[in-house]
Amino acid sequence: MMMTLGFFVFERRTAPYQTLEHDKAWRHPDNPRVGARPSSQFTGVDNEFITLSGELRPEVTGGRASLNEVTRMADSGKSYPLIDGEGYTYGHFAILDIKETKTEFFNDGAPRKIEFSMKLKRTDDKSRNRIGSADLGNLSLGASILGGLR
Repeated sequence: MMMTLGFFVFERRTAPYQTLEHDKAWRHPDNPRVGARPSSQFTGVDNEFITLSGELRPEVTGGRASLNEVTRMADSGKSYPLIDGEGYTYGHFAILDIKETKTEFFNDGAPRKIEFSMKLKRTDDKSRNRIGSADLGNLSLGASILGGLR
């Protein structure tokens, strides 16, 4: 298992991604001042996005069915927990967009190669996701369980 988004598991049989791009930002708006540079003030975290991209070869990896399942999840408008294979929880993410490029077709029109990318947006409050010392035992238990799934 590479990662899960809700109950969808990214792995070789479904939608193995080759690239994970994680964009985080923080807000520092400027306040104009007379005769001086604008002052900057930290106002908090900004949006967080994850973009997964990869290539499917339906003879070996997942194909149309895997992308249809992720599309169904996006259609629901819900957010899902995103957890990687090492047990790290990124937070809750909604699917913003999915792009597919199909090439190298069989005689019947089915693609041999499907390049995909999907953009996810974090929807939960980062402050609620902090791990306290009381949670460390649960974290190590969860990591050992996920480690057994590899």
